[in-house]
Amino acid sequence: MLTAIHILLLLLALPAGFAAVYLALATLLSARAPPPPRSTGKTKFDILVPAHNEAAVIARTVSSLAAIDWPKDHYRILTIADNCTDDTAAQARAAGAICLERRNPKERGKGYALDFGFAASRADGFASAVVVIDADAQVSANILEAFAARLERGEQAVQVHYGVLNPMASWRTRLITIAKASFHIVRSRARERIGVSCGIRGNGWCVTHQLLRAVPYRAFSLTEDLEYGIDLGLAGYRVAYADEAHSDAEMVSGEQVARNQRQRWERGRFQLVRSKTLPLLAASVRKGSLVCLDLAADLLVLPLSYIALNIALLLGLGLAAAIWFGASAAWAWLGVACALSVAVYVLRGWLLSGIGARGLLDLCRAPGFLVWKLLLMLRHRSSAEWVRTERERP
Repeated sequence: MLTAIHILLLLLALPAGFAAVYLALATLLSARAPPPPRSTGKTKFDILVPAHNEAAVIARTVSSLAAIDWPKDHYRILTIADNCTDDTAAQARAAGAICLERRNPKERGKGYALDFGFAASRADGFASAVVVIDADAQVSANILEAFAARLERGEQAVQVHYGVLNPMASWRTRLITIAKASFHIVRSRARERIGVSCGIRGNGWCVTHQLLRAVPYRAFSLTEDLEYGIDLGLAGYRVAYADEAHSDAEMVSGEQVARNQRQRWERGRFQLVRSKTLPLLAASVRKGSLVCLDLAADLLVLPLSYIALNIALLLGLGLAAAIWFGASAAWAWLGVACALSVAVYVLRGWLLSGIGARGLLDLCRAPGFLVWKLLLMLRHRSSAEWVRTERERP
């Protein structure tokens, strides 16, 4: 019995310890790196805004993009009205964007819309790089400067901070803001410092046409952003992180909409864990690629709710084994160490989120939030189509 318990505790300790070490190292390396020197201002961009029935918010997004501090004749705003049944296209044109309309009921999803937009940009020959912005996002005025400064230094793909536009809408959006600061800022800063790929986050990323020719866009899964970032890593390219610029999108505060959104995101991530981890590990060995090794590690570090459950089981069973079976208390102490590592990582995310003291109070809700997320994953509902998130305000 004691041997079986030790084996079970070992199986719990391996993923918990791996995640704790990974997150602790990311926290230690999360100081902000200095931005590169200013660009020459000569790079031309096409900004792609994929949109499916986004008439309520598309004009606001286009207005935000029109206010970017960059020569106006050096960038275009291209919206892709994908299988829309509302007046998204008309609203985008009225706001000043060029609107491309796509209708293909058999190939539905953000990935297909982006592939369509990339092809149109390439055919026009106006831009040397394309930028992807969500239809409900607002960007910082320096976003194209942040991209151009890195492209001129030889980078081929760049991701800015993907933040939350409405952090104070509810306790849920404040927790998401802290989670995004932990996942996007803490981990991306660390990955940038060691020269690996921060990955693509779906909103606020840039890629050159040269790279699109080398690694054609073929990402059509539920998490097309992560998928293409991994494809780039497998091909030998990294995604640089631009810490000084951001693209912020609205997060839902209602439970029902958040439930559907979270199910899609996390099911898509688990699909990638199953399909991409072994190819990444193989490439890291075959090519000696630290980029591929880190991308594999990032996939294997599961969402925080699963890590927390893992650590709680390790700690609880470790204490029970020590008390009832006279086993060593080392397993329980390992659980404590893992818990402390994750807590420091989350607190670093809170500090960088700018939420303030109210965010600390909201963290008290985290256990209930984690239980909610775990219950979601017990449901078997999933869709490969582009399911538009319901907007909560115009």
